[in-house]
Amino acid sequence: MTVPVLTSPDQVASTPLRVLICDEMNPGDLHHEGFEIDYEGNLPREETLRRLPEYDALITRSRTKVDRELLAAAGERLRVIGRGGVGVDNIDLEACSRRGILVLNAPESNNVSAAELAIMHLLAAARGLTRSDRKTRAGEWDRKFLGVELKDKTLGIVGLGRIGSIVADRAQGLRLKVVAFDPYVPENKFERLGVERAASLDELLTQVDFLTVHTPLTGETQGMIGTRELALLRPGSIVVNAARGGIVEEAALVEALKSGHLFGAGVDVFVEEPPTPDHPFLGAPNLGITAHLGANTFEAQERVGAEIVGRVLAALHGDVSRGAVNAPALDARTLELLGGHLDLGEKLGRILAQLLPGAHDLEVTFRGEFAADPAPIVTAALVGYLSGSTDERPNMINARALAKERGLNLAVREEQDSPDYQTEVVVKVTGGAQGEKQRTRTVGGTVFGRSPRLTRLRDYRVELAPEGFILIASNQDRPGAVAKLSNLLGTWGINIAGMALGRAQKGGQALFTLTLDDGLTPEQLQAIRDLDVIDSAFLVRV
Repeated sequence: MTVPVLTSPDQVASTPLRVLICDEMNPGDLHHEGFEIDYEGNLPREETLRRLPEYDALITRSRTKVDRELLAAAGERLRVIGRGGVGVDNIDLEACSRRGILVLNAPESNNVSAAELAIMHLLAAARGLTRSDRKTRAGEWDRKFLGVELKDKTLGIVGLGRIGSIVADRAQGLRLKVVAFDPYVPENKFERLGVERAASLDELLTQVDFLTVHTPLTGETQGMIGTRELALLRPGSIVVNAARGGIVEEAALVEALKSGHLFGAGVDVFVEEPPTPDHPFLGAPNLGITAHLGANTFEAQERVGAEIVGRVLAALHGDVSRGAVNAPALDARTLELLGGHLDLGEKLGRILAQLLPGAHDLEVTFRGEFAADPAPIVTAALVGYLSGSTDERPNMINARALAKERGLNLAVREEQDSPDYQTEVVVKVTGGAQGEKQRTRTVGGTVFGRSPRLTRLRDYRVELAPEGFILIASNQDRPGAVAKLSNLLGTWGINIAGMALGRAQKGGQALFTLTLDDGLTPEQLQAIRDLDVIDSAFLVRV
């Protein structure tokens, strides 16, 4: 893998590497041997474009748009871009990757600040802080309002990543019982934090007094707390969203407050920011609002500035182990020899993430003789398995570090012989609470030319292109199962694009996979499971 090392150590001593900081931040100490760092907070764009060709690295916040125009103006010298903070929405990652420019961020720097803001919103809502403040400023001395205590109540957390874990710790200090839902986090992390695990979102919602969300905004989490979910909460509950706008549906939250079902709520984020003057949040009762201030503390700003500067300088010397958002390209020779297998590895990981999220062990077995060292395929499988389950975007650089942080143990095996194919990659994940029966899921694949193919699901042999929506169903090996399922799909107007069958023995358990042109609703998937000829059914999207 090529890493953006610009100069040798000898060259560094004679030719300082230059770094431009063009947005306001607290960058800490700017005197580092071998580097020349220019801090120009709020540098006008035209001046940034003019000066950038003289620099090896650029550090920004959200103000500066790192688009194709800026990258073209930078010329060939620019090799690293650092983004202070979490988001990289202002950076064209695809264009940077194509030009071989490494993009870094510092997502951990504001974890404590964001977690404390969520706790603040919870306390403020519990005691009616914004309501009392508004009335008192208007000259109304209202002492009739009764708040609620947090002690001995139950806090539900959706998303037990870095910030959610800190919230759990602080909440326990307030004598709250903590229950969390995060299907992507292994059981040992729940045990380590002393947090009870909810098997489903619905199970979490029905047993908590307070709810806070700390999950990335994805297609899966967009609107995950809507009218139905809010109705599952106990009357008089409190909801906090200090993560991303849209995870809690805005209109549903306002209605739950107006109806009195919720005691109060706190939000730090909106779908569209800043909100318009007629935004329904602004007139909602018992709702505390802050202007996306999760990262806005003196301490967090000091950390983020110093952290991103340190990471950029390390990257210029070749250390890209922390904060990489995009991955430098593999060298052309490796891509030529392993390109199809890298795609295969990521797809196998993505399938397993849907079949068994939150695993604590991942094992990759290589069978046959590969044209190059297959180690990057392991990383590709981790990228697929972790995609969509973390607030950092996994890539070929950071996937192993993210896996370690999640408590995901990694094992690699090599077998010289591949009985059915020239090469085969088999990935197995294992999960389950300590003392309980461990669950495993196994998928395998090979590459024809440069095209990945599924070759194994559990102990069954299949051959299927891993594309689109794949329905995986098991049944007893007897006539009629495929026909019944096909007829049901036909009544819904869902077309079958491909099919693969497998069985362990005649008359025993069988497995078949169908590639579908469209996805299935939860109700449709349940209807398939209810068929008398189906033992189990899962839908994955590759």
